[in-house]
Amino acid sequence: MKIVHAASELFPYIKTGGLADAVGALTGSLADHGHEVSVFLPGYRLAREHPDAAKAELKLRLKIEMGDQFMSGEVRAFSPRKNLTVYLICREEFFDRRAPYGNGERDFEDNADRFIFFCKAVVETMRVAELRADIVHAHDWQAALLPLLVRETERRHGATLALKTVFTIHNIAFQGLFPAAAFARTNLPEELNNIDGIEYYAQISLLKGGILFADRVTTVSPRYAQEIQTPEFGCGLDGVVQTRLEDLSGLLNGVDDAVWNPATDGLLPARYSAAEMKGKAVCRAELLKRAGLDVKFKGAIFGMVCRLTEQKGVDLVLANQAFFLEQDVKLIVLGTGDKRMEAELRALAAEAPNKVFLSAQLDETMSHLIEAGSDFFVMPSLFEPCGLNQMYSQIYGTVPIVSRVGGLADTVIDADELPATGTGMMCAPSVAGLSDALWRALALFGEPPRYVAVQRRGMARDFSWKVATAGYEKLYTDAL
Repeated sequence: MKIVHAASELFPYIKTGGLADAVGALTGSLADHGHEVSVFLPGYRLAREHPDAAKAELKLRLKIEMGDQFMSGEVRAFSPRKNLTVYLICREEFFDRRAPYGNGERDFEDNADRFIFFCKAVVETMRVAELRADIVHAHDWQAALLPLLVRETERRHGATLALKTVFTIHNIAFQGLFPAAAFARTNLPEELNNIDGIEYYAQISLLKGGILFADRVTTVSPRYAQEIQTPEFGCGLDGVVQTRLEDLSGLLNGVDDAVWNPATDGLLPARYSAAEMKGKAVCRAELLKRAGLDVKFKGAIFGMVCRLTEQKGVDLVLANQAFFLEQDVKLIVLGTGDKRMEAELRALAAEAPNKVFLSAQLDETMSHLIEAGSDFFVMPSLFEPCGLNQMYSQIYGTVPIVSRVGGLADTVIDADELPATGTGMMCAPSVAGLSDALWRALALFGEPPRYVAVQRRGMARDFSWKVATAGYEKLYTDAL
């Protein structure tokens, strides 16, 4: 098949979270399966500085209609592996910035224009370069206008750009909501600026466009596909989702085992496997050293890698700080995001520098080291469409502590509820729920044979993209 993907993040070129990992692994896996895959990505500064992008060739110069004016842009392309081409949509005014979405304090004020331009440039590139696709697959709100723009461009120009379109909701909480005035820059017919189109409470919702107008809609886990149909998890779009139930499916993300595999991970000081675990002790010692903690510490290490946001349950961890301060444990956190949460974690680390460590930055090496060197991985999300870290943790022999929501519930088995098959600890997404799970984890750690059994069961699970890719191939085939 000829498959075109469009997303605002793609590992290893630009990453702020799991979206980059998921799109990078899926597109690479599809290419390895023999499909002809094209991936469109905004030409961010960081993406263009990647060594692969240095080989990018100028393919097109574009003039994109944005309301009553035309804006110029360039398309550069490179091929990092067989059957895979990455297209960078470049316009310095929009994408030559240090971060993809905002300055750390707030979102960029021109994000509507930036990602409307991106979607239009993808469609225009497909039209001008005659890049005919069997499937166009758009990801999250930044690319959500693509299914609608593909059909509108086909209508305008009498051309066929794609046989079918697919839209994946990676997180329905991020909806691309903008003032109603932004609709003019889409140049879409006015009848689409209503309740049956992308209008949303006197604003526009780009995400709503993807949900309504793609031929197939997916989410990144089966449970999340059910959850977003409810007011509790649908973030105001549950009614919209319910109009697409016949075309909605939940496909669990996989793990890119070329990147996340303790037996081959080049970012670790030592490699290891379920058959030979000595390297994990080396990783543990290095993690303690990097955190400025006692490398001979024998108690439980609790690791956490996440965006510092309410969604990720950071406040639940902070509310349980007495556990980390009073018990013979260490807490090591890597993440950036909400400044209040960062300040509170920093204050906790300052209060107990021999017990708590915070690294408030994006650090891929440290994220691998925390997965490898910790005994438990803490992920008490209030909601979690799929989650990847809980899968990384199991593969790395680090027992996950997760909330019973979304993809976490689809991928972790509670070791106390199901002693013969359990691979982690599950809890209610609440202060008391996390407290209970932390104490149960400590009890598990105090029984080494039982802990090792849970650890090994997690390492034996197959979270590879082989399974996930087969699901997407079937989805594409069914759509066609």
